[in-house]
Amino acid sequence: MTRTASSHGALAEMGRTALRWFAGWWRIIHLGALILALALSPASYGRANRFAMARHVYLGTAPNLLWFTVLSTLISLVLIRIVVVTAWSYGLSQYALEMVVRVLVLELIPLTAALFVALRCAIPNGADIAAMRSGGELDALKLEGVDPLRREVLPRVAAGAFAVLMLAAVSCAVTLVLAYLSVYGFTAGGFAAYTRTVGRVFNPAVTLVFGLKILFLGLAVSLIPIASVLYDAPRARSRTSAELQGLVRMFLVIVLIEGVSLVGNYY
Repeated sequence: MTRTASSHGALAEMGRTALRWFAGWWRIIHLGALILALALSPASYGRANRFAMARHVYLGTAPNLLWFTVLSTLISLVLIRIVVVTAWSYGLSQYALEMVVRVLVLELIPLTAALFVALRCAIPNGADIAAMRSGGELDALKLEGVDPLRREVLPRVAAGAFAVLMLAAVSCAVTLVLAYLSVYGFTAGGFAAYTRTVGRVFNPAVTLVFGLKILFLGLAVSLIPIASVLYDAPRARSRTSAELQGLVRMFLVIVLIEGVSLVGNYY
């Protein structure tokens, strides 16, 4: 009887865990749909909401853009030099540029930009929402007739997604320039061959996958940390538990997006 009761208890606990897991993902999807609807609504861009949106977009992008660009430039210089020298030593110099573009621009820079924004912007935004929720500020906004999703959540999600897009775009452009200079130097003689190589990599299918990858990475790192602390039921370890679950969910989605993009680009 004891063994049977323990087995039933273990199965019941597994069932409750699975239900909580599915409920957590459903809340994230539901919040994403609400945020998309609010983003498309003209009422979300009134005077007060415009100011909040501009403030969060600036704070999420401007302080991080210079540091991330410098960091990605230094790392790109090292990796470009390694790839180019290795390709020349094996007589494969014609493939060096294409390898640089595929490895750095298509794969590493968008992923690094998403992780950088997650650590510097999205996770702190989730902590702010958790503090506002526990402190009753979100309920106070409701009592004042202000939608807290429109006033506090939408600007933070938009700021995270925009920051990923901006950091990835600037760093990719800088890396493409560095790749050209590393191979051809300060001359325009290799511009035609270089544009043909980049154009061969960025065919329409790869360009579509690349754009969707950056978009979904931005949405994942900006939405999941906030959704995890906004809707999780309060417990004795509510804040720590919610934030850890948000990190796990975010990294799972990032790995999934990266895997799908690899399949789309190379199969």
